Formats: sequence, structure tokens, C-alpha cells
Amino acid sequence: PSYQREGGSDTLSFLSETAPTSAYSSPARSLGDTGITPLSPSHIVNDADSNVSDQQTFLVVVAIDFGTTSSGYAYSFTKEPECIHVMRRWEGGDPGVSNQKTPTTMLLTPERKFHSFGYAARDFYHDLDPNEAKQWLYLEKFKMKLHTTGDLTMDTDLTAANGKKVKALEIFAYALQCFKEQALKELSDQAGSEFENADVRWVITVPAIWKQPAKQFMRQAAYQAGLASPENSEQLIIALEPEAASIYCRKLRLHQMIELSSKAVVNGYSASDTVGAGFAQAKEHVRRNRQSRTFLVENVIGEIWSELEEGDKYVVVDSGGGTVDLTVHQIRLPEGHLKELYKATGGPYGSLGVDYEFEKLLCKIFGEDFIEQFKIKRPAAWVDLMIAFESRKRAAAPDRTNPLNITLPFSFIDYYKKFRGHSVEHALRKSNVDFVKWSSQGMLRMSPDAMNALFKPTIDSIIEHLRDLFQKPEVSTVKFLFLVGGFAEAPLLQQAVHTAFGDRCRIIIPQDVGLTILKGAVLFGLDPAVIKVRRSPLTYGVGVLNRYVEGKHPPEKLLVKDGTRWCTDVFDKFISADQSVALGELVKRSYTPAKPSQLVIVINIYSSEHDSVSFITDPGVKKCGTLRLDLTGTGGTAVPARREIQTLMQFGDTEIKATAVDIATSKSVKVGIDFLNY
Repeated sequence: PSYQREGGSDTLSFLSETAPTSAYSSPARSLGDTGITPLSPSHIVNDADSNVSDQQTFLVVVAIDFGTTSSGYAYSFTKEPECIHVMRRWEGGDPGVSNQKTPTTMLLTPERKFHSFGYAARDFYHDLDPNEAKQWLYLEKFKMKLHTTGDLTMDTDLTAANGKKVKALEIFAYALQCFKEQALKELSDQAGSEFENADVRWVITVPAIWKQPAKQFMRQAAYQAGLASPENSEQLIIALEPEAASIYCRKLRLHQMIELSSKAVVNGYSASDTVGAGFAQAKEHVRRNRQSRTFLVENVIGEIWSELEEGDKYVVVDSGGGTVDLTVHQIRLPEGHLKELYKATGGPYGSLGVDYEFEKLLCKIFGEDFIEQFKIKRPAAWVDLMIAFESRKRAAAPDRTNPLNITLPFSFIDYYKKFRGHSVEHALRKSNVDFVKWSSQGMLRMSPDAMNALFKPTIDSIIEHLRDLFQKPEVSTVKFLFLVGGFAEAPLLQQAVHTAFGDRCRIIIPQDVGLTILKGAVLFGLDPAVIKVRRSPLTYGVGVLNRYVEGKHPPEKLLVKDGTRWCTDVFDKFISADQSVALGELVKRSYTPAKPSQLVIVINIYSSEHDSVSFITDPGVKKCGTLRLDLTGTGGTAVPARREIQTLMQFGDTEIKATAVDIATSKSVKVGIDFLNY
């Protein structure tokens, strides 16, 4: 494989305990510090099943879909994996919105203590006296912070509605703790006896386009919430949202989905009976079954799947509140294992984008200065306005002709008059935004065109992204497109996807589209080995020294030590961007400490979006984490003069993992890969 390089004797790498701050300063400058010599590197493929630990058995798998706008959990007892139960309804709930999930909102008291989560948080906050409300810390849509923060750490802050800052880790841990308590309580009630956390395997879903630090952050938050612990890390699995959706879509029967395609009659509806009719029928079906929260997953491959042949490809478009995540999978028979064909792509094009457009529209009508002030001075009324908008947003549809009315809270009208000295009605007349009118009942009347315009930028971004994806050779022959996630319920998005791609592939929307990921995540927890091959999103490696070759290596990288000429900063590649990696595949490196007495080896890990990298100083190469080998407790009395620490890294899972062994003593070495606190 491409990992072979000069033998171990020709390669040295030097890394300092106190790594230089700049990612671009050469590690060779700190030669006085710990040197490590990598011995011959190699790349090995293990049988994928040999290192999947199965020593631990859990009674139940609980999956948490921690969404940007709403969250939920579902579970299945390992004894009856075909039954997936979706959580009990949380107290509260909105008219006009199906409540299979709860809003991802949190309230802390003025003393910063946890108060409530979900509808309870929203309703309590909403009923506070406006002056009192300013003291409380209300948080919503905070998951996006993990996607948008470039330099995420354990200390990253979130800003509450009143402008006060809180630690993100704490908020995420509180939220996960709520799910843990609620789920354990429900399981105990159902089992009729106390259910222990140790009986549960937890699965938390994250977008596939999230970087390593965000996944690690989620894991830390789960440890803090007591779902699992570093010693028992197997108890928690991080699942990728579109992968989960993909696993669930394999089980679909025709009555469980709506097909947007001009090709066939589905459920007795031809394509000319508009998409709307099919959807209305589906909604009715879902409404009738709403009472039951248990879904039977047929233990067979679904009908759609039975049409797929070995090698067939499909795209999963997971459109949620914050992000849109695209993954391309290929089917591998006979077991129907999945193989990722192209690295996950996507971006911040969730339904939140529609909310931002609405906010921009309000700024245009009433002035940015007023909206900024109103959000801080009347935070609860602002939340109210956004709730009113949310239910109208869900009523937007391509064929709608009558206007959508959005009630303005009384305090909005009142505060605007105080702030500007004239009425809301006057502002609307003056703003010449012609498709938004004022109705005498105290509402904004938006024409359907005005509402559709709010969706346009976000939907355009999604379509554009899909177009780019379809240009890729690996993706050109896709058979199906599965549209899942909460935003996939939007008829405007469905229509746009259908118009753009309906003639290229079959477009399929599972009926309970908002719960697809949740149910798939439960299936993934029951069998994590179902996805056999993934693609690495980035190139990863470390910096080493190689023998200097005249004419090949740049002169400024030359370093002479004890009469030997070395080239510094050479990028030793573990894995390339978009390279396919099987589940049990390991990248093997051996390191030897510079001093026999050395107890800790810290190796800097670098990453790049490019697949060809020669030096760690190349443009676009960033230090992204550390590999830490802790040799305490492996030494014993007689330490050999030259110790070899063999490190195995696994890139084929949803998270990057590492193990290490001291070859002389065969003792395992404590090893940590850290993308957050390096």
C-alpha cells in the first residue's frame, strides 16, 4: 500500500512535549525535546468482525436524535429488535405541529441552575413577567454552534436569549441528562421494575458532515451526563444521521412511503393526482396510527430494496433544522451491507435558514435596530412570534393561494410604538414590502409568494449542493433519492427536489419522515457493523523526519544532526481524504521514545482537505489534534534500551479510535486521540 516509505532506520520524527503554538512552525526546532522514531509503517486490513467487541450485552438500545430545532428518543429491547418504540409525549405541545419530538429548548434559572427542557422550558419562560424573564437564561437552536465553531473546545460558550453566556458543554450535558432520565423512567414504568443505566446502550446521532471535534464534544457531554464513561466508552455509539436514515429506509414497504416520481402509480395514486393528495392520505394514515408509538420494522429487506441489485447506488438527503447532510451509499449483497461511496457533504442549509429570512424581512420592515432591541428587551415575546411563524411556515405549499396570517404579539405592537413613535401599520405602509400587509386583527398577512420567497435561498442552496453531487462520477448513476429529516416535510422542498431530479432517479419520502433518523439510529445500535465501508472526509497524518534527498527535498527543510542529513516536516500520511476505509481496517505505526525513561509521547496530528500532502507546512494543512501515548505502568523494572510502541488507528468507524501496545512487554499502552483539548 501507499504507506510504505524508507525503512525505520531512515525515518525519525521529533515532537516536542510543548508543541510550538503555530501550526506552521517546524517541529525540528525543538529537537532538544522528545524524539520518537517511527519504525516501519504499514496499513493492515483486519477482518472487520474480529475487533468489534461484543463482550457486553445490553437489554435495550436507546437512540437520541438531538436535533437543532427538535429532539426525541426511541428504543428497542434487544430481545425484540423488530419493535421500535418512540418516546412518550412530553408535556406541552403545539397546535398544528405533530409532537413526536420535543423542541430543543432549555431554561436555566437566574442562578444558572438547570430548570427545564423542551415544551416545559418554552412555556415556563413564556409565562414569566417580561422584566423577570430578562434574568433567566433561555437557549434554543444551540446545536448549530458545534457545526459553525471552527475552534471548538470544552470551553466554547453559547449565548442565551438575554445575551448572557454559558458553557456549551454544560448545556449539552443537561439536555442529554434530561433524555437519560426520561428514557430510564419510561423503561422502568414499562418493565415494572427499576431500569439501570448499565442495561442501556446509548446511541446519539450527529450530522455526517460534522468534524471530529464536534463528535468528540458530543461524547464528552454524554460522559458528563452519565450516559457512559471513558472506561466504558462502548456503551455509547455516535451514529451519523444520514447513515441511520439509510439503514431505516432499507426496511421500508410501499405503504410506508410516498414516492414523488412521474413514473409509477403508488398506493393507487397516479402522479397526476398531485403530490399533495398522496401526502394528505399519508398524513391521515399517520394520524390514525399516532396513538401507537411502536413501529414494527419488518425483519426483511423492504420492497424498494428488493428492486435494488448488488452495486446499486442511492443518495440520502437528510434535511433537518440546522444542516443538510448528503451521503451516497451502495448496496453490498447478500447481507445488504452498506458502503459509503463518496464522503459526506452538505452544509448549514436547514429549515433555520427560513427563520433567518423571516427575521431579515422583519428587519426590513421595522428596522434592524428595533428587532435587535426587541429580542433582548422582550425575549419571551420574540419566542412567541417565532412559534407563530413556525406553524405558518408548515402551512406553506407550492399550490397555496390564500395568504398566511402571523399574529404579532401585543408587546411587539406596543414596544414598536414606544420605540419609533408611530404604529406597526404605518411601518408596513412605509416599508413598501408589497406582499406583506397589515390586517386589522393585529396580524401580518403574507401572500403565499412572500412565504415562498423566505424558503427560496435555503432550498436553492440544497438543490445546488445536490447538483454538484450529481456531477461526481461516483454519483452519476444513482437509482433512488431518499428525502428524510424534519425539513423534508416541507412541500416546497419536496417539489424543488422533484423538479430538479425527478427525471434522474426515483425520489422517495418515508411517511414519518421526521422520525426516520431516530428509528434508523435504534437499528444501528442493534447492529453497528451494518455499514462496512466509509470514506475519510480529510487527509490525516503526522510530521516526521526523512533522510534528505538532494534535488527532491527543498533546501530550507535540511537539518544536519550528528553528521546525518535529515529533511524536516515531512507529512507521514495515515489516510487520504475521500479514501474508502473498511470497518476493521487499521493503520499501524510503531514509535520508539527518544529516552528510555520517557513516560509520555505526544504526537501532533495534522489534517488537510487535499489528498496529496508532502509537508506539514503545505497550505491548508492544520494541526487538528494529538495522539498521546502514556507509558507509565508498562515499564516494569528493566526497560529495554530501544522500546517499540505499536499504535493502531481505526478510521473506518464513525469516530477515529486508537490502541497501542508495548512490543517488548506485550502490555497495552494507554492511548488517547484528542481533537478538542490539544
